[in-house]
Amino acid sequence: MKKRTFLGLATSLALVLGSAAQAETTWKMATKMPVDSPEGQVFEKFAELTEEYTGGELKITVYPNEQLGKENAVLEQLQANIVQIYAEGFGYMKKWEPALGWLAGPYAFDDFAHWQRFMNSDTVKGWFDNAAEKSGVRPLGDPTLVLRGPFRVTVSNVPVKTAADYEGLKMRMHENKVAIDTWDRLGAEVITLPWTEVYQSISKGIVQAVNSPVALVESMRFNEVAPYIARMDEYWQSVGFMVNESALNALDEDTRAGLLKAYEEAGEMSQDLMFSVADESIERMVADGAEYTVLDTAPLVEKMKAFYEEMAEKGELPEGFMEAVEAARAPAQ
Repeated sequence: MKKRTFLGLATSLALVLGSAAQAETTWKMATKMPVDSPEGQVFEKFAELTEEYTGGELKITVYPNEQLGKENAVLEQLQANIVQIYAEGFGYMKKWEPALGWLAGPYAFDDFAHWQRFMNSDTVKGWFDNAAEKSGVRPLGDPTLVLRGPFRVTVSNVPVKTAADYEGLKMRMHENKVAIDTWDRLGAEVITLPWTEVYQSISKGIVQAVNSPVALVESMRFNEVAPYIARMDEYWQSVGFMVNESALNALDEDTRAGLLKAYEEAGEMSQDLMFSVADESIERMVADGAEYTVLDTAPLVEKMKAFYEEMAEKGELPEGFMEAVEAARAPAQ
């Protein structure tokens, strides 16, 4: 009887220890995107590579389609170490550091490389450090690696072929002061509407245009009611892999190195995948009757330069923002 009791206790203890070990080596990753979307494919690949490069020491379970809740709920879970990674825009971190709401300043950057240098500047790193100090959440590695978009377009039911064509254009905008002020400055007649009402609003003539990542145009069927698609590179975006800092620090050095290697390879995959998906989508839409244009954005950049100067004079820009943008304009020597 004693022997049987001892064996039972030993088995129970082994199960408890096994569960603890499993909890330490299994992370939850929350996303909004469906598994079969381009971003969803990148997330799944990241999880596979993490297990491979850590020798099974760290496993990541991806929860797509907001299965773990909306943004605020997931951010709370991320802080509490219930969720270890949230793959979404870094703009959500502005609740802990308001300056992070300016990471995608419209027409502040010459090109993607300029924006990458800005995002990896000491100024932006300082903003991320401030957010981490308050929240225990920070980016995993280089914050620009996993591309979103991969670029932005204006989709309209009237031709937009030059910057001048934005004058008086009835454009749908989300509830965001910077976005509204930007496109008001650029000449558009801004109308705020939910994203899900865009298709119907264009078809009824309530608005004439919407700005969108090119990857979403076809899936939202915008090209059916707005056949003019103009690449205008308003700003660059990445998918932020926001990570619980205590969970990251709890990993041993080799496991952390494997995780970062997986992240870097997932980033490389996203660069190739997002552009190939965009090219294929544009080709299909053009074949169906859409007209695709690449705008000369220099006049838009020039107008926004004055906008930023005015914002800086009013003290409405984060401290060091314009200096960091300028410093990142040329590659480091």
